[in-house]
Amino acid sequence: MKRREFITLIGGATVAWPLAARAQQAAMPVIGVLVSRGPGDDPYLLAAFHQGLKEVGYADGQNVAVEYRFAGGRYDQLPALAADLVRRQVTVIAALGTPAAPAAKAATAALPIVFTAGVDPVEAGLVAGLSRPGGNLTGVIGLGVELGPKRLELLHELVSKATVVAALVNPTTTGAETQSRDLQASARRLGLELHVLNADSERDFDAAFTSALQLRAGGLVIGNDPFFISRSEQLAALALHHAVPTIFQFRTFVAAGGLMSYGGNLTDLYRLAGVYTGRILKGEKPADLPVQQSTKVELILNLRTAKALGLEIPPTLLARADEVIE
Repeated sequence: MKRREFITLIGGATVAWPLAARAQQAAMPVIGVLVSRGPGDDPYLLAAFHQGLKEVGYADGQNVAVEYRFAGGRYDQLPALAADLVRRQVTVIAALGTPAAPAAKAATAALPIVFTAGVDPVEAGLVAGLSRPGGNLTGVIGLGVELGPKRLELLHELVSKATVVAALVNPTTTGAETQSRDLQASARRLGLELHVLNADSERDFDAAFTSALQLRAGGLVIGNDPFFISRSEQLAALALHHAVPTIFQFRTFVAAGGLMSYGGNLTDLYRLAGVYTGRILKGEKPADLPVQQSTKVELILNLRTAKALGLEIPPTLLARADEVIE
């Protein structure tokens, strides 16, 4: 073979290989993942989603491609990000985080959508019913908003002498009004005066804690919101700095130095969403998949933080804890 012919052959093959690879990749189904958090927030949750996919036979880069769109806590960006995934013509959209679900629903009535949410999806207008979702959406819900009153009860049990408490709520999140309403009702039952404080960005945190101190709040309940979850460490540090006994939803807050948490298991929630996404890739329809509920709930306490705040945790509360961080 002549040298020129050999070079031409190799050159042609070099071009053909990437084309073949692109064709193979194009043949793969594509999952568009719409995330209300930032790309570096809580990577263990995305790992749980991929674990769910793996359980039904899918692995990113092998037999499925995954494209991410992160809002970074800026919920006003979600509609544009969802529309981008629709234009991309992905096979299925996984809307991870309560605010992502309505944005995905508004973007398409054709593409299948699997959501995770901490609100009632029927009340939020996402599905027609839990057992028969109808339309193009189904998903997994965790015990979120409905646990707000229980968190207030647990906080009251720990700081029983407090008569004034506060709640931190993101007014832009889905279910914000429900959170505030339910917490106010619970406070009245407990004989407490509750003040709702709003925050939808990091710059609002300091002002919220300062307001809690000015109101002489004996404790703070942090509301159910993905943005707050992604800022667990910052909120835990502020609660300790301002010496405000605070309860939040997830373990990450307590592990970062927060006082206590009570809520569902997010890892299980995201894993189940991965399983549902994989089942849709296999041909099942969202309308035929009942909305699941992750029912795992855990109470976590931080004894070191309690001591720093001068609090003694009642033995009855300690006995009910799933984990005590010392």
